[in-house]
Amino acid sequence: MYVFQSRQIRRLPAVAAITGIMALTACASAPPAPTVSLQAAQQAIVTAEQADAGHFASGELGEARSELTSANAAVSDGHMLVAERLANESRTEAQLAFARTTYVKAQAVNDEMTRGNGALIQELQRSSGDKQ
Repeated sequence: MYVFQSRQIRRLPAVAAITGIMALTACASAPPAPTVSLQAAQQAIVTAEQADAGHFASGELGEARSELTSANAAVSDGHMLVAERLANESRTEAQLAFARTTYVKAQAVNDEMTRGNGALIQELQRSSGDKQ
């Protein structure tokens, strides 16, 4: 019984050392930079810009750019979780800018078609009246 306990006692410092090293390693390793999230945000901003979101949704596009800048600064400061959150928010804002731009453009096309249809209806009514 004493032999078994003495072996356990001799192993205790080695186990404690290994556990300590593992704990330090886990604390020392920061999460990797959110490269994919940053690239997705940048691509969403480019897509929104190409759709002319600067004209139709400048607020959302400006917010997306600002959040991407903040995300890049967070990466430089080593705050990877914050950087990922900001990159995701940037992507979402850019997607919103794109969606708003698409909506405004579609609404303008719809309004133009409605005016065109109204003009055609008036022309048809005028032509029908001339024949009678």
